[in-house]
Amino acid sequence: MLNKYARAFFTRVLTPFAALLIRIGVSPDAVTLVGTGGVVAGALIFYPQGEFFWGTVVITLFVFSDLIDGNMARQLGRSSRWGAFLDSTLDRVADSAIFGGLALWYAGRGDSLALCAMAIFCLASGQVVSYTKARGEAIGLPVAVNGLVERAERLVITLVACGLSGLHAFGVPGVEVLLPIALWIVGIGSAVTLGQRVVTVRRESAEADAAVAQGGNSA
Repeated sequence: MLNKYARAFFTRVLTPFAALLIRIGVSPDAVTLVGTGGVVAGALIFYPQGEFFWGTVVITLFVFSDLIDGNMARQLGRSSRWGAFLDSTLDRVADSAIFGGLALWYAGRGDSLALCAMAIFCLASGQVVSYTKARGEAIGLPVAVNGLVERAERLVITLVACGLSGLHAFGVPGVEVLLPIALWIVGIGSAVTLGQRVVTVRRESAEADAAVAQGGNSA
C-alpha cells in the first residue's frame, strides 16, 4: 500500500529533477549504480559505528535514485527488461547493506546478539519475500497478493527508526529503543508476508494444474 501511494507522489515531485539529469546527459543506469553505491556506503560506513542519524540521512538521499531512474527511462521512452533487471538486482544489494550494517553494529559495539540475529533475519526474509513473487511469476502464476510488509514498508520503518534512534547522540532521551522495536516489526511482518505469498502461490499453482488436467480430460 505504501509503495503504491508514496511512489506515485514522489514520482510527480522528482519528475523535473529527472528531466534535468536527462538534459545534462546522465543515463538511467548511471543513476541506478550511483544510488546503490551511496546506499551501500552510507549503511556500511555509518551504521556499524552507531551513527544512525547521519547514516540515515545519506541513505535517504540516495534511496530516491530508485524513483528517479525509472522516471528518466519513461521520459526517454527507453524502459527495458535490462533496466528493470538491474534496478531489481541492485535493490536487493542496497537492502542487504542496510540490514548488514545494523547486524555489524549489534555484533560489535551494540552488544546484542539477539538484535544482530534479528537484523540478519530481516535481511534474509526480505530477500526471500522478493524471490517468492519473482519465482511465482517466472512459472506463470500471477501471485495476486502483495502481503503485509513490502519493500517500501521495510525501508520506511527501518530508516525512520534508525534516524530517530540516532537523535540519542544529540541528547534526545528514550529514542534508542525505537530501532529494536522496528527490527522486530519488520522481521515479524516479513515472515507474515512470506507466508501470505507462499499460500497464494500454492493455491494458484493448484488451480493452474487443475485447469490443465481438466483441459486434458476434455480433449
